[in-house]
Amino acid sequence: MRIQPRQELLEIWAATVRSSWQDGKWQWGGRDGPNSISDAEQLLCILLPATQADFGLDRPDETAEEMIKALRPLGTATQIPRVLIQVLTEYYQRYTDKSGTPVFSGRTYFQTDGAEPSEQQLDLDIVDSYAMSITLSLAAIGFARVFRSAVRREEVLREIDELETMASTRLTAAMVGLLRSFAVNVFDVDSEEGQALVRTLNQSDLPQRQIVAQLRRRLRQTIASFREVMIGSGQVADLDSPNRLFECGWSWGIVKDAPEVETTEPVGQQPPGFAPEEPYLYFTVIAIDAIEELFTERTRILGLLNEEQQRLSRALQLRWDLTRGYWATVATFGDGHRWPLEDIPWRTTDRDASDYYTLLVTSLAVKGLVVERGADADLSRVGAVLEELANRARITRRPFDQDSALVLHAPGVRLTLQNSEKLGGPTLRWAVSEFSALLLQRTAFIAGLLSDADQRARMLDLADRVWDHLVLRRLDRGGGRSLWDQPARVFRQFDEYHDAPSWYYTERVVQSLVTTVRILRRPPLRSDRLTLHALDLLNEAEHLYDMELLTGAAEAGPKMQQTLQVIRVNLRRAREIVHERPGTAAALTNAVLRSLDELNAARRDVAEAG
Repeated sequence: MRIQPRQELLEIWAATVRSSWQDGKWQWGGRDGPNSISDAEQLLCILLPATQADFGLDRPDETAEEMIKALRPLGTATQIPRVLIQVLTEYYQRYTDKSGTPVFSGRTYFQTDGAEPSEQQLDLDIVDSYAMSITLSLAAIGFARVFRSAVRREEVLREIDELETMASTRLTAAMVGLLRSFAVNVFDVDSEEGQALVRTLNQSDLPQRQIVAQLRRRLRQTIASFREVMIGSGQVADLDSPNRLFECGWSWGIVKDAPEVETTEPVGQQPPGFAPEEPYLYFTVIAIDAIEELFTERTRILGLLNEEQQRLSRALQLRWDLTRGYWATVATFGDGHRWPLEDIPWRTTDRDASDYYTLLVTSLAVKGLVVERGADADLSRVGAVLEELANRARITRRPFDQDSALVLHAPGVRLTLQNSEKLGGPTLRWAVSEFSALLLQRTAFIAGLLSDADQRARMLDLADRVWDHLVLRRLDRGGGRSLWDQPARVFRQFDEYHDAPSWYYTERVVQSLVTTVRILRRPPLRSDRLTLHALDLLNEAEHLYDMELLTGAAEAGPKMQQTLQVIRVNLRRAREIVHERPGTAAALTNAVLRSLDELNAARRDVAEAG
């Protein structure tokens, strides 16, 4: 890959600190102003590499010099983690109200078509905040746990205890919020939603009755599992009819009439819900990604969840399973030559269509293929969809004048938050414009799943091309230079330039780079053909080496003995790694064969001269 994720993340660290740390204080808010989501994204630009890419800030004795240099304004290797502990504590204090209830409002991220929203609307909880809080809180608790082992001062230990307590409370509250935001939308086949879903699924022009029966048959386990959904929202009682279909996932906020979740944790007041019981693809994907963080190896090894959080996580995992199974089935439905996912753009049941929705569905489809151990051929089909999306979004192709595809980049897809007007004021909108960053993340993730070397190389090449596009979109001036996002630097159709960074977009780029780090840390793919070739070379080299010993070369002078010693070491090393790294074994063996041939040629020259 041309991407150098470690160096890029270090550059983002330096730019984040330069933009955020001024006069010994953390400056909250970027281009869109401070809110519970943007401020969490700002912190995650540092914490994600520190906790998920193993940059080691929580172990001062092991922190690399280049990392200390990138964060130098925060202090020395021992001062940096303490400053981060204090800044994280400040975040949790900012977004906890006087009653002790964590705040999950969208505020400055909410948009309208012109009219000013009411204060009650600005205070609405939103799923994006729940999801981001789960990711941030797990990172913060894990960071504090590891750093604690390097701390002796009572004052610092108290700061760590305070942070863990606040982060744990917000984590529980976010989990409760996601439970109350889960939505199952049930509808008749003959309804507008039902007809839209059937049209999406029917890629082979089959009778409607056959499509419905086949879909319900493939989803029978999911339908049966809904009876187990007991905590929070998502109660289903009318799915038994053969003429009923459904979709599930997460709405934009707490669903109307969602019951409160009983918990022993001090999560404060649980606000009433206003969101419709209809899933939104965007909020479904970010909720799914956040819930996965609850089950990672790091979360398990560090024991980041207490007993009550483990109970709530099991309820969320059930919803994760149901949602993943549903969308993977819908995305890859049918036995024909084309999946619904490949029929770009994706059309939602409310008859909205966008390439961005296709990109979101690829994420859900891949999660299903991973669970079901999908073959490389299936993953490659998803990869081909990503390549097509890169073309259609003018990331790997030049745009033309008045190109409608550019709306994906700015202002982005605007989601309507239905029922938000019931609190007084206009209907709220939610803009999502991270198409390029999300495409990079999905491409790198699929590359890491492929076992075919050629297909993986194809995906990594696409990732490089998307990264080339993203590099051009960095801010080139102001305190936020080297951060994101400046689409006008790539697309001349835009004329708006920004000095302040978008933490929303920058955090998505960081996520993509962290995903790339994980991919590159995996062992290289093994080729059976290359392994057989390496074994053939190794067998020949070992035989020639034995023949060389038979000539009495081992009793020759020191220089000859040294050469034979190097050959012996290389042969042993090649034999050890031939099945794991056949290419390296072949390279070592080639060097051995060259040395043995030089010895043979030298001996022949001596014989001819005599």
